[in-house]
Amino acid sequence: MASAMRCKTGQQQRRQFLKVALACSSALALSGCLGSSLGSLPGDQVQPTGQPATTGEVIGTGSVRVGLLLPLGSSGGNTSIGTVFKNSAALALQNFPNADVQLLVKDTGGTAEGGRSAAQSAISEGAELILGPVFSPAVSGAAAAARATGVPVIAFSTDTSVAARGVYLLSFLPETDIKRIIGYANSQQKRSYAALIPEGSYGAVAEAAFRQEVGRGGGRIATIQRYRMTGSDTSDLVAKASSLNSVINSIDALFVPAGGNVPALVMQTLVSQGASIGNVKLLGSGQWDSAQVKNNQILAGAWFAGPEDKGFQGFAQRYQSTYGSPPPRNSSLVYDGVTLAAGLIRSAGPQRFQQSILTNRDGFIGIDGLFRFKSNGLNERGLAVYQITGRGTEVISPAPRDFRTGF
Repeated sequence: MASAMRCKTGQQQRRQFLKVALACSSALALSGCLGSSLGSLPGDQVQPTGQPATTGEVIGTGSVRVGLLLPLGSSGGNTSIGTVFKNSAALALQNFPNADVQLLVKDTGGTAEGGRSAAQSAISEGAELILGPVFSPAVSGAAAAARATGVPVIAFSTDTSVAARGVYLLSFLPETDIKRIIGYANSQQKRSYAALIPEGSYGAVAEAAFRQEVGRGGGRIATIQRYRMTGSDTSDLVAKASSLNSVINSIDALFVPAGGNVPALVMQTLVSQGASIGNVKLLGSGQWDSAQVKNNQILAGAWFAGPEDKGFQGFAQRYQSTYGSPPPRNSSLVYDGVTLAAGLIRSAGPQRFQQSILTNRDGFIGIDGLFRFKSNGLNERGLAVYQITGRGTEVISPAPRDFRTGF
């Protein structure tokens, strides 16, 4: 089968060298791939020739070791995401029975010290690459340990402050989907914007990206309203949404990046205030990628950017069939991470995890579509633009399949 994780390049020799060609790896054929042995049970020791003994759980029986750092025993209620990510990694290897990978599963506890200790343990047991951790404190700790040994880290945190040379983020970053949706709105002749943005670190990142992209398209910002939300208290959001009445007739786009119940509440507030919103396009971010938002009739016609969902749907069906519950949207990250590692092991030989390979400018294709790592540790993704129908979404601008033509 064709590869779901392949490196794209303009030079034939480099393409052949970097191409990730794993059997049974088509993103749209996940349901047809059969499982295989996942290696040892927790506590067993697996020792390929010349390798140190392992401790703890191991997934896979390949000769190349990769650390998988997850919050499996944290006290903050994060053990479930650790389990889901571990299941997703196991599912990836089920679908690639010949992958020459052995995942060394280590618990970070979600802390900086836990991340450091987990990385040190994995590296001492021969890990050439670290996948994870999930939370930014643990990423910082793991990065400190990995940097000293030159082992690269591919983490799942959305906190861009932990990204650096050799510490790459595979997560869905707000800057990327905001760039895509505002860029698309610019292309559709949207010129006058307003925004409702939450206070806090996410809001600061979202606002900076919003300002940059509106400016890039030559647009103007009529107002940015920042709101506070504490628990279920939405009073400040309602007040700030109501204040948009003063500019609503002078804008053609309203940016509301927060997901959950926020977009619908904003629209309900504007309608109840008698605002003239017929000519205003509501714009969102990747946080809108949930049934709660996509199936809400009041949001019909709104736009947001997100990764391709066909690959994820196939993965989610496979996950539910195997584990009995639907996976969260971000669980595909670890699947793509394991697949990328397996593919580079197969195609790139001893250079498999060098920076020049991981930051190949033409990128890779996973079940979430096109992505590439930048030398500063951040990533770029090829995203689609969706329009909400009230019964789901429809693609109004497909995700690019090539960074050369899509960006």
